[in-house]
Amino acid sequence: MARTGADEAGPRHVAIIMDGNGRWAQSRGRPRLFGHHAGARRVREIVEACPDLGVSYLTIFAFSTENWKRTQTEVAGLMSLFRRYIMKEMQDFVREDVRVRFIGDRYRLEPRLRELMEEAEAMTTHCARLNLTIAINYGGRDEVARATRRLARDVAEGRLDPETVDEQTLPRYLDTRVLPDPDLVIRTSGEARISNFLLWQSAYSEYEFIDTLWPDFTREVFASVLAQYSTRERRFGAVTA
Repeated sequence: MARTGADEAGPRHVAIIMDGNGRWAQSRGRPRLFGHHAGARRVREIVEACPDLGVSYLTIFAFSTENWKRTQTEVAGLMSLFRRYIMKEMQDFVREDVRVRFIGDRYRLEPRLRELMEEAEAMTTHCARLNLTIAINYGGRDEVARATRRLARDVAEGRLDPETVDEQTLPRYLDTRVLPDPDLVIRTSGEARISNFLLWQSAYSEYEFIDTLWPDFTREVFASVLAQYSTRERRFGAVTA
């Protein structure tokens, strides 16, 4: 299936694996958390750029289910950064008409962070210029497992006939059930792997792996990646006539 209509202008939904904060900081002789703070500032620039670049949905990978393996100092610093980021940006999200959602298993997160996440989601429910989804304590396999448990409960309680379950059923139980699948997934920092991110949703996404470290991922770099995407042909398993 060739790209047609609105797709010709670029991807509607972009997902980003924001990698390279730690290496960016270490190359400057600074601690890894310095890089994470620089990366948070970069998020602000990319969020602001999305509407002008034709992107309606932006999903960013902030903290994976595997990131708990990092040092206690780094994990604590990241949780503190998430709290401060949400508190600092919440009013700006409303003012700039940005709808905020969080995906991932939030029950392992500390209560204050969960409260802030819920508050941000509630405050921006009416916003529509950009849909920003932030993945915190998220893993694609974990998401599918949690979705399967919910589906199984519905079957056990008689709300779902197992004979009707198909590939259209499971997405209704995923964290992303109200979102379209990503058209483009970008990973920064030169690593060429997907790291358990949006496994179900990205089955037919285009991928772009770039060498730029996340704190150096400017609006101009973003625009160039989107321009490259527009040269691709998405066939979704079909063959072009």
